[in-house]
Amino acid sequence: MSTRYRSKEALLHWIDMVSFAVNDISLYLDTHPQDQEALSYFANYSSLRRQAMEDFSKAFYPLTIDTAQDSQQQWDWALSPLPWEGGC
Repeated sequence: MSTRYRSKEALLHWIDMVSFAVNDISLYLDTHPQDQEALSYFANYSSLRRQAMEDFSKAFYPLTIDTAQDSQQQWDWALSPLPWEGGC
């Protein structure tokens, strides 16, 4: 896990924050598709979210199917704790 995150909970909190920003700006872009500043903001926060999701997947378990590790040794997606098991 990257040293910039102090704990699993801190990384999950960061993922929540950047995910909210990505979702919020995507709603704005639905009505303002040529806003260059908003497009730059979206690109930046999408990149931050993607990196955080990858970091979490490598350190703990995948949160989404697209962050499941493509290892030939075991399918880790099915081994992740479910939300009601404390996975989120």
